[in-house]
Amino acid sequence: MRHDYQTGLTLTPHGDEMSRLFTGILLRGGLLASLVLGGCGEDGSQSDTVLRVANWGSPAVESSFMALERQILQEFEQLIPGTRVHVEQIPGHGQYVPKLVMMHVSGSVPDVVHLDASSAAVFIENDVLLDLTPFIESDSTFTLDDYFDNVVNIARRGEQLYAIPLDFTPMVMYYNKKLFDAAGVAYPQPSWTWDDFLQTAKRLTVFPEGARQPTQYGFNFENVMPFWVLWLWTNGGEVLSPDGQMASGYFDSPASVEAMTFLVDLMLRHRVAPSLAERAAAGVDLFLDGRAAMDLKGHWMMIDYRARGLEVGIVPLPTNNREPVTVIYEAGLAITRQCAHPELAWEYIKHITSADVQIRRVASGLAISANKRAAAHYADDPTEAAFLRAVQYARPPRGAQVERYPACEDLGREMMEDIQYGGLPVEEAMRRTAKLMDAVLAQP
Repeated sequence: MRHDYQTGLTLTPHGDEMSRLFTGILLRGGLLASLVLGGCGEDGSQSDTVLRVANWGSPAVESSFMALERQILQEFEQLIPGTRVHVEQIPGHGQYVPKLVMMHVSGSVPDVVHLDASSAAVFIENDVLLDLTPFIESDSTFTLDDYFDNVVNIARRGEQLYAIPLDFTPMVMYYNKKLFDAAGVAYPQPSWTWDDFLQTAKRLTVFPEGARQPTQYGFNFENVMPFWVLWLWTNGGEVLSPDGQMASGYFDSPASVEAMTFLVDLMLRHRVAPSLAERAAAGVDLFLDGRAAMDLKGHWMMIDYRARGLEVGIVPLPTNNREPVTVIYEAGLAITRQCAHPELAWEYIKHITSADVQIRRVASGLAISANKRAAAHYADDPTEAAFLRAVQYARPPRGAQVERYPACEDLGREMMEDIQYGGLPVEEAMRRTAKLMDAVLAQP
């Protein structure tokens, strides 16, 4: 999961499917073997070594966060005289991965890249990145003990590690305290079940007499598979087999079908969540607009909630009488194989992920620092404490391990449209989609 720091937009992992397929063709078509590896670019100056850093988002929109980022980069340049950091923002929904792949193929990829957990496998599995283990083992000033283990392991393959985590968020259930208080409904508790959630959502859904749809929903649904896939997990369902090679028997398993049926019923049967058509007609984020009482999102939304003055509470996802579970969406920093100054790139990564820098970065509310000391700095805040409790049972997204998983997410989003707009029965839709996912995963 990526958040555009400048525009405030959340960039979800489901992108253009053609771009995903194009990426696969480039990486597997034998083109990489003929590359002449390039080095770090320079601006023509004899004195400055330029470190190119790739990030997502638009460089055109100013924000207080960007001002802080520039200050942090200037501090790094002062620490290592003769260094200039050039940040290359890559704008456009779904364009970050394909563009970086093209830059790698052409020999012009930046030295350091922000690695999104949801698409990390594309880069890790195709030998685009350096293993950082030798840097870690030879650096007495750095230890992985400073970072959350399950966040670090997102970019791990056996003994090799390809990124140092920057920041992350578990997905949680937000609730609007004002709407709960007005309805006289008790706040959700961590051990709540699907039935608890449904009954709560019903009490918070407002249907004026004679109205065809609610003016207030109990739950705000968005057709983004990285959001709704968690409902499958809370019932013991899965999307893929453990090895990531098969969806049939997993995405269409009884547990997954039961979870999807529950989710669809929230919209079409119980009417406690907006259907796709209702949400499109609203044209706004219903939770942010105060017209939905609960929402499933990540830490990045705290920026908007604080700006709107919303008083929100946080609780784990409800489960069907199972242990709590959620996902970690994370951004890390990796060094590309084409970097001519990897030692300088390593010093940059150490600086940006250090506790002192991270304490300032995460003050914006964007995410949780993967540096445990920086995260602990805000642990007295009840909201931050709730997020930190979720870390212990959070899992990485499948896109961190399965290269073609983003295309599976596209298919899941389309499946939800087929169910709601086309009237396709849930079980049939999931069976068909599982076969389509199998075909995507089987591509050479």
